[in-house]
Amino acid sequence: MKDAIRPVVLIVMDGWGIRKERKGNAIAMARPRNFLSLWKEYPHATLKAHGEFVGLPKGIQGNSEIGHLNIGSGRIPNVPLVRINKAIKDGSFFRNRTFVGAIDHCRKRKSRLHLMGLVQDQWVHAHQDHLFALLELCAKERFRDVDIHFISDGRDTPPKSALRFLAKLESVIRRTGVGRISTVIGRYYAMDRDNRWERTRLAYSELAGNPERRAPTARDAISQAYRLGETDEFIRPTAIGDFDGIKDGDSVIFFNYRLDRARQITKAFVEKRFKGFERKRMKEIYYVAMSEYYKGMPAHVAFKPTFMRDLLGEIVSRKGIRQLRISETEKYAHVTFFFNGQVEAPNKGEDRILIPSLKVPTYDLKPEMRAHEISDRLVSEIGKGKYGVIVCNLVNCDMVGHTGVLPATVKAVKVVDQCIGEIATAAIGAGGAAIITADHGNAELKLGKKNETLTAHTANDVPFILVTEDPGFRNAKLRKGDLTDIAPTVLELLGIRKPKAMTGRSLILRRKKRRD
Repeated sequence: MKDAIRPVVLIVMDGWGIRKERKGNAIAMARPRNFLSLWKEYPHATLKAHGEFVGLPKGIQGNSEIGHLNIGSGRIPNVPLVRINKAIKDGSFFRNRTFVGAIDHCRKRKSRLHLMGLVQDQWVHAHQDHLFALLELCAKERFRDVDIHFISDGRDTPPKSALRFLAKLESVIRRTGVGRISTVIGRYYAMDRDNRWERTRLAYSELAGNPERRAPTARDAISQAYRLGETDEFIRPTAIGDFDGIKDGDSVIFFNYRLDRARQITKAFVEKRFKGFERKRMKEIYYVAMSEYYKGMPAHVAFKPTFMRDLLGEIVSRKGIRQLRISETEKYAHVTFFFNGQVEAPNKGEDRILIPSLKVPTYDLKPEMRAHEISDRLVSEIGKGKYGVIVCNLVNCDMVGHTGVLPATVKAVKVVDQCIGEIATAAIGAGGAAIITADHGNAELKLGKKNETLTAHTANDVPFILVTEDPGFRNAKLRKGDLTDIAPTVLELLGIRKPKAMTGRSLILRRKKRRD
C-alpha cells in the first residue's frame, strides 16, 4: 500500500496520566528518561480518556475496559453501563424480564432474593444507583425478602470510604422498606480475575453460609476490618447477624456490569463442571447477570451484548495484515476481548501471547511485574518481521498504582519507561512506528490534598507519541483528541481508509508527502 508503515506497534502504558504537579506524582518522581526524550523528539499530543469523551458520565475517571473498547473500535461504544442508565431513566429497567423473573422465582418457592455487587459511585465495575434501582423495583413488586451482599471497593474509591457508601445504602433501605445487608466482602475476594481461586473460594463460602467471620451489623463489620488493618478492598468476607447463606431455590442478581472481574464468582454459582475449588453447588438458583460475563454462561442476562463492526483488528485482518496482541494476565483480556469489541475469538491472522502475571498478594511487592518479559518477547517478535500491527499493554503503572504505595509506583514507572525505550527502538529499527499512549491515568496522582493515600484511576489526560523515522510522518503535526482517535490514526499509518462506523478521526493534521 502506498504511504504505509509496517509494523505499527501500539503500546498502552496502563495507568499513565499527565499531571504537572509533582506531589504524589509517581511519574514525575520517576523522571522517565525515555518517555521525556521521546516526547521532546517526536510528534505528540494529549488525549481525553475519561467521562463523556469515552462514554462515561461527565467527569468520571476512565477505566481499562472502556479505554480499550474506545481504542480498538475508534468510537464511543454502546456499553451495558449506558444502556442500564437509559433503562432506569425510561422505566424499562423496572420491567426487565430477568429481574421480574428472579422475583417470581422466589415467590413460587417462598425463597429469598439476593442482590450482590460492588457498592460505589465511580462507574468502573458497578454503580450504587443500579442497586438502588433494584431495591425500588422490589418495592414496586411488593417483594421484601431481599438480602444485600455488599462488595466494598477501596481501589477505584478511597481506601476507607465504605462507611460513606453504606450510609447511603442504609438510607435507601429505610426509604423503600426493602432489604437487609447480609454480608460484607472486599473486592479482593469477590472480584478476582487472575485465577486465584482461593480468594474466590472465601467469598463463595461465606455466601453459601460458611463464614470465617461474623459481625452484628455491616457497620460493625467494616469498623472491625479497619481495626485489623484491612482497607475496603481487603475486607475479609463477613456474615452479618444471623445470615446463614444462599439456599437452594433462591434468586441472585449480580449487578456488576463489567465482565472481567465478575466471571470467577459467577462460575462458582452457575457452572455444573466447576474446577476452581471444592464447593457445595446450590440447586435451582435463578442467577441473573447484569451483562454477559462470558460466552455460553448458563445464567439469565439482564442486558445482552451488542456487537460492533469495522473495529481496528477486524479491518487489519480483512486487509491480510498479520497482527499480534501481548500482555500479562492482568490486562490480557483488555488487548484481546475488550480491544475486539467484547468478542472472545481472535480475528483471522491475529496471534496472542499471554505472559502469566506473578502470584503475589499485592503488586507493590513486585512492581516490575512481567514488563521485562513482555518487552523482550515483543522486541523478538518485531525482529522476525511477521506482524504489521502489534498491540501490547504494560500494566505496571495501573496495577501497582492501585496499591497506593508511592515508592513502588515510582519503581513501576521506571520499569515501563525502560520497556517503552526498548520497544520503540526495535520498531524504528524495523522501519516501522511505535505509538506510545495510555487508556487512563493512575500513577500520576497517589496522594490527596491531605496527604491521604489514593488508589483510584484519575480523570487526567493521557499522552500520545508517534515515534517513527518514516519521512512522511517524522515531523507530522498532531492535534489534541481522545481515545477514539487512536484507531483512525493507526489506519492512516497503515495506508487504510477509515470506515464510516469509526467516529474518531486521525490525530495527524499535516504530514509530508513521500516522493516516489
